[in-house]
Amino acid sequence: IAPRLAKVLDLSGHKRLLDLGGGPGTYAVHFCLENPALRATVFDLATSRSFAASVSRRFGVSDRVDFVAGDYFEDAVPGGFDVAWLSQILHAEDPDGCQAILGKAVGALRPGGMVLVHDFLLRDTMDGPEFAALFSLNMLLVTPRGQAYAEGQIRQMMQQAGLTDIALVDFVGPNDSRVLRGVVA
Repeated sequence: IAPRLAKVLDLSGHKRLLDLGGGPGTYAVHFCLENPALRATVFDLATSRSFAASVSRRFGVSDRVDFVAGDYFEDAVPGGFDVAWLSQILHAEDPDGCQAILGKAVGALRPGGMVLVHDFLLRDTMDGPEFAALFSLNMLLVTPRGQAYAEGQIRQMMQQAGLTDIALVDFVGPNDSRVLRGVVA
């Protein structure tokens, strides 16, 4: 999915990407492979550092993908980025947690920067698509705060975080994952 998304999302003209909660940095690596002028920072818990470093080395972009250890709830997130990528992290949190994460992402961006949220989005009627609905039920049962959110809910959270021009990207991934894009005013 990462190589496909890197081709679909136009990041040309962007210089610095923040992969917030990016774990192994797979998306950061593929965005850099697709955009030779792009540099990326993976921000995640310290336990992900060695795996992220091995992934960027394996793909030959370790000179353009770095890692900053931190907890996006507890620690300051570095700034000066053009793009923030949030893939499959909002569904682990309640609405307040999502709002806090989006606030950190927006705070890390330069004016005019872009936030990309990738997740299993429910329809606004909350009755599908099937995988997102079942995934949400699973998150509600096995996590303290997690759930899938409807597209409209994520749009509203993005607006509350100060994003404008929010749009659904023309992409449907495995299990109906989608991407919403918003711009810092």
